[in-house]
Amino acid sequence: MRYRAFLFVTIASTLGLSCVCLAGAPQASKTKDPDQTHDLSGVWFTQGNVRANFSFEGGAPFLPWGEERVKAGPQKDTLVVLCIPPGVPRVWTEPYPFEIITLPERVLIIYEYQHLIRQIYTDGRDHPKDLTPTYMGNSVGKWQGNTLVVDTIGFNDKTWIDGTKHPHSDALHLVERIQRVSHEVLKVDITIDDPKTYVKSWTAQRIFDLKPGWEISEQVCEENNSYLFPPDSGKAEK
Repeated sequence: MRYRAFLFVTIASTLGLSCVCLAGAPQASKTKDPDQTHDLSGVWFTQGNVRANFSFEGGAPFLPWGEERVKAGPQKDTLVVLCIPPGVPRVWTEPYPFEIITLPERVLIIYEYQHLIRQIYTDGRDHPKDLTPTYMGNSVGKWQGNTLVVDTIGFNDKTWIDGTKHPHSDALHLVERIQRVSHEVLKVDITIDDPKTYVKSWTAQRIFDLKPGWEISEQVCEENNSYLFPPDSGKAEK
């Protein structure tokens, strides 16, 4: 009995000392999560001229399809008053704020203009093989340091590159490099490639300022173009 009691006390003491030693051991320091740099979150608004368009030095070098589209296509103002979504990259030129929400496997951009939402998948997926053409296209992204590189295809040809006569086809391919150059400043470098419309690719850049305290409002285009449809036109009553 004495031996068993002594053995029990010895084991208990040993376990107790082990617990004390473990509790008192210094915790391994946590290394900084590199994904902490992958944060573009915030509400942003255009820096400088809010109606800036994309410029092509010497004028845009159109291919025949592009020249014909300029002649035959709808005027830019028509697209606006009829509430056609602006598409990308034109949405970057709209004089409205937007909010970026950074999630683990995707980045959301909520544009106040027409309350559009854009999803950029960062989970390693490729573009689907059977894309249905849309106004905003299909976007996949990957991080290069603190820069989100976004590849977008799958556009329809119903929008324009910007507020001037710069059309695009369904072959439009965009690469956007979105970088938070400081806590308060966001830079977007855009490469525009449309082998059906332009002789060569061209680039543009947008700079945005962080707007702490701002919130995205609901902006409904159909409620802002009611002057086109007076009450006696019939459409306004529907």
